[in-house]
Amino acid sequence: MDYNDGNDDQDKIQGTRNGTNTKNLRRVESDDFGDTKVLIPETETTGFSFRKLWAFTGPGFLMSIAYLDPGNIESDLQSGTVANYKLLWILLSATILGLFVQRLAIRLGVVTGFHLSEMCYRQYRTFPRLFLWLMTEIAIIGSDMQEVIGTAIALYLLSNKMIPLYVGVLITCVDTFTFLLLDRYGLRKLEIIFAFLITVMAISFGYEFVVVKPEGTQIVKGMFFPWCKDCDSTALLQAVGIVGAVIMPHNLYLHSGLVKSRAIDRTNKAKVSEANQYFFIESAIALCVSFVINVFVVSVFAHGLYNRTNEDVLNVCLQNGLNFTENFPNDKELVNVDIYKGGLFLGCQFGILAMYVWAVGILAAGQSSTMTGCYSGQYAMEGFLNLNWARWKRVLFTRLVAIGPTFFVAFYSDINDLTNMNDLLNAVMSLQLPFATIPVIAFTSNRHIMGEFANGITNKVIATLLSAVVILINIIFVTESVLESSLAHNPLAIILLIIYCVIYVGMCLVLICHMAVSMGADNVLISKMSLEKYIGPIEFDAIHRNSEVASLSRCIGKYTTNTDVLDLSEKN
Repeated sequence: MDYNDGNDDQDKIQGTRNGTNTKNLRRVESDDFGDTKVLIPETETTGFSFRKLWAFTGPGFLMSIAYLDPGNIESDLQSGTVANYKLLWILLSATILGLFVQRLAIRLGVVTGFHLSEMCYRQYRTFPRLFLWLMTEIAIIGSDMQEVIGTAIALYLLSNKMIPLYVGVLITCVDTFTFLLLDRYGLRKLEIIFAFLITVMAISFGYEFVVVKPEGTQIVKGMFFPWCKDCDSTALLQAVGIVGAVIMPHNLYLHSGLVKSRAIDRTNKAKVSEANQYFFIESAIALCVSFVINVFVVSVFAHGLYNRTNEDVLNVCLQNGLNFTENFPNDKELVNVDIYKGGLFLGCQFGILAMYVWAVGILAAGQSSTMTGCYSGQYAMEGFLNLNWARWKRVLFTRLVAIGPTFFVAFYSDINDLTNMNDLLNAVMSLQLPFATIPVIAFTSNRHIMGEFANGITNKVIATLLSAVVILINIIFVTESVLESSLAHNPLAIILLIIYCVIYVGMCLVLICHMAVSMGADNVLISKMSLEKYIGPIEFDAIHRNSEVASLSRCIGKYTTNTDVLDLSEKN
């Protein structure tokens, strides 16, 4: 149920308080989904309410779409092909870790009324803030490119190659604006459309699972036995890629913004706690659904392609009257599969219907990811830069950047080059992860920001270990990738890589210092005074000249301030 808070005259606060002009206070709702928020129903009982859960349902499922984008699907099928069922426990662990960090994003948005990029704008000085924005934009554009690739390949399969890849790439630019028009029909209707697309994916990949009939005992063993016996470096690299594909950095910015679409009374601690609880339950359900869909994909290709050669697959295709020699050469090499070859294999092994159903699932994955990427970009630009672009301008910018290199590869190369880009993009996503997880951990551990809702000792320890693991995984991933590529013999590439690694590790250390002080470890890594001078303030209200305006923004959550209300002169 949607409601409008009232007319603009009633919503604007007129006049001056303590010398601060407040007439330009604007509503948070206009940043998200027009002027409506979902009203949370009151119930007579104090226990769990399905009516309330339904009212809170939506943001978690939109967030979960990032766990089902074409990049994730390709990572799933490759892990099944390379390591059989042995990496399912990595997928399960990554999903649980994803739920943990998404919970932090939820709490930040619910408690403060600000999403993650807005909080970065308020808490970091110019250089770290712009660096974080740049890293977030790279992640969003990388994700956008995966969506473009997935949609183009799906159209290529569904049209029996009648729609060339480069035309499919151009179509994705148009359909993005079509989806954007749906935003005008209301938030709940938009959420229903996304739920429909998730259902399409569940049915499509579930159909493949039923047709292929993987071994149930092997699936369970792969999930709950954390070991990868006889796994080579390729399988280990694939395990690292799963983490980068599942836990996506821009998703934290997205989720912390989406939870603002519910009407929460932030002056009532019980209501804030209730919102945190229901949002967490909804997110857990959504990620459970996404995990099951991912397991479908891993299992199908673990059963069908593990330890099989190109010759094996080609023979199956030829027996069914399908000649895919250009995709599966007649040799003894283990098959190297992607979302396109995966569809061809399903068509050869289980009938042409299986290929088309697979393509429908990939199309739904690409289309559903389109709008979540759009909203992520909107939140990032408005938050980090305090820049309020029209959403269509923002979409046009990111789509053109994403379509440019993708169109070039699609037009001048073959489909194998296009699908190989997904591996690179998953690596890019993994590298950006610390620049979302560390800030959200820092802010949610800061009592000046979160009050009594700040992370406890257990959460702080888990969060710190998570950050360390993510950074270590990224270092291993980059090192292994470089050593196995031709770049290892290029001196210029090595020098550039070293420079990048120094900047990367340096910024991670800067953010870790800020996180440590936010957790209360003052003077351990850096003094609070030095941190506030070079990185940003720890106390939330230090940025606001007028404490009453700050209180209005934090507690009521209904209004936020324009740049002329915030005093940011000292921050820069």
